[in-house]
Order: sequence, then structure tokens, then C-alpha cells
Amino acid sequence: MVEGGGVTVRPMRPEHLAETLDMWVAAWQAAYPAIDFAARRAWAKERIAELERTGSRSLIALRDDRIVGALVVNPDTGYLDQMVVATADQGRGVADILLAEARRLSPAALDLHVNQDNARAIRFYQKHGFVTVAEDVNPRSGAPIYRMRWQPR
Repeated sequence: MVEGGGVTVRPMRPEHLAETLDMWVAAWQAAYPAIDFAARRAWAKERIAELERTGSRSLIALRDDRIVGALVVNPDTGYLDQMVVATADQGRGVADILLAEARRLSPAALDLHVNQDNARAIRFYQKHGFVTVAEDVNPRSGAPIYRMRWQPR
């Protein structure tokens, strides 16, 4: 368990999944209003379960017993598949705390994919030392994406 700035990061338990998915849907819906993320809820649930089956760890960030963020990272591969912060808590340090925990779990390197039109996320990752290492297309949506990597100096 990690604590900082009134935020506690801990492993996600089964009883946290529904609230985590509610937060995931709301945050992505705010970022991409034209996409129906409620319709993608079942996909997200299955995605997290599959990632956990293959070695990823799912973590939640709590503030005042409310889930304000979530992270899914594979410590063995360094792949950061999901990082999301509740819309009301964006810009309040939650993502910094989650990313610090991802780095603690995978200290050699982190890799992720980010939509090329998600300028806010790209700026955040660049600010935290990530560099773009490749361009690709999201196989699910067809959207152009960047692969970004962080490695300690």
C-alpha cells in the first residue's frame, strides 16, 4: 500500500471492480464524448481479467474511501495497459502517484500505448520522461496510437 497527498494506492479487490469500471467509463466518456464507453464496460472488465491472468497487477487509488484512479501494469513486462483518473480528480496528483507505483513495480522500464489525439495524456507522459518509440494503429478502434517508453536514466 502506498500513500501520498491524501491518496492511498492498493491492490484492487473484486468488490472494487464495479466502482472502478464506473470511474473508467466516466473518465473516458469525458475524454472522448463521441464514443459510447458504457458500451465498452464489458470489454474493460474482460480486459482487466485477462491482463491479471497473464501477470498484470490491478491497483486502485483511493481518496476518502472513494476510488479516484486505477492502474493495470505487468511488473514482468513493464507494460502499462490502463491508467485512469476520475474526472473530478484530474490535475490533483493522482496520476503522478499511480505512475510512481507503476515505476516501483517495474523499475527497469515501462511501455504503453496512447492515442495520438490524446494530447493531455501525451504531455503527462512526456513530462514524466516517456519518449515516443513507435507509431501504430489501435487494432480495436483503428485510431492512430503512439508506443511510449520510460526508462530510468
